[in-house]
Amino acid sequence: MGKSKRNSGPKPDSNRAAKLAERRAEQEAAASAAAAAARPFAGLAAECDLIALREFVPSATAPLPVTSGDRSVVVATVLPGAVAALVRDEETPTGFVGLQVQVQSPDLGADLAAAATWAATGTPGESLTAANPSADGPRLSDVVDPTAALDITVHQNFDWWIPEGVTPAPEVAATVEQANSVIMPSARLEADGVVAAWWVDAGEKAHLRWVRPEDEDALMLALARVHAAGGLHLGEGSRYAGSFRAHGLLVPVFDLDPEKHAQEWAAATAELGDRLAQALAVDAPLTSDERRARDGLRGRQVTLR
Repeated sequence: MGKSKRNSGPKPDSNRAAKLAERRAEQEAAASAAAAAARPFAGLAAECDLIALREFVPSATAPLPVTSGDRSVVVATVLPGAVAALVRDEETPTGFVGLQVQVQSPDLGADLAAAATWAATGTPGESLTAANPSADGPRLSDVVDPTAALDITVHQNFDWWIPEGVTPAPEVAATVEQANSVIMPSARLEADGVVAAWWVDAGEKAHLRWVRPEDEDALMLALARVHAAGGLHLGEGSRYAGSFRAHGLLVPVFDLDPEKHAQEWAAATAELGDRLAQALAVDAPLTSDERRARDGLRGRQVTLR
């Protein structure tokens, strides 16, 4: 009598099959959540600027292109008390959501979606300390128009915390004054093809931080090609300082001559963007010089998130 064949898997209707299916579903959900946490603003045209506003821009606001509701919602770098959201009690109430907050979940995209949803309907005069998104809450791309860029206003102080025509309480005025005393002058560079390139005057040096939308590995190869060719700079008075990783994207950083005005770097930044675009289009292994350049660049890379 021949040997009977062993079953290759559980019967479709068995308890084991159900448990395996449940485990696979849990693993897929965990992988999806990890991907969302690693790159929380993926899929949005505003992804790069949202990362900049979240990580290093001191004071800026922009209308948030929410997809429903009649109330205007504004996204800001930070709100008073670093709360997640608030609604101003004005003749026409306006919702505000903050990106630099005291309390956050592992998924900043879900936080922003929850805060924007609250800001669109919250009671005027109230604030939301933490977004606390639910597992079945709306996705960010359902709350915010994914095709819309941000029309950003950069502020050199936090006076916008106080609504126009309102006399603040002494403690509020003191908080604004204290915040204003430590702010560093900042600007968003304006040039054709340049998005999310941010200048800041840090005192002895100025810096340019450029949040790039490309895949991190592809961009690193392009940076290596440009560096090996001697083109990884913004002209006289500039030096490539390194890069950091933030929310799934790579952010090259340059030290700059602080005597130059922010917009004086715009043309050179656009030219560097052209060099990077050409390097990104190359489909060939790195040369030995380019590999050495890549290894050196990786040694000057850090991870924020």
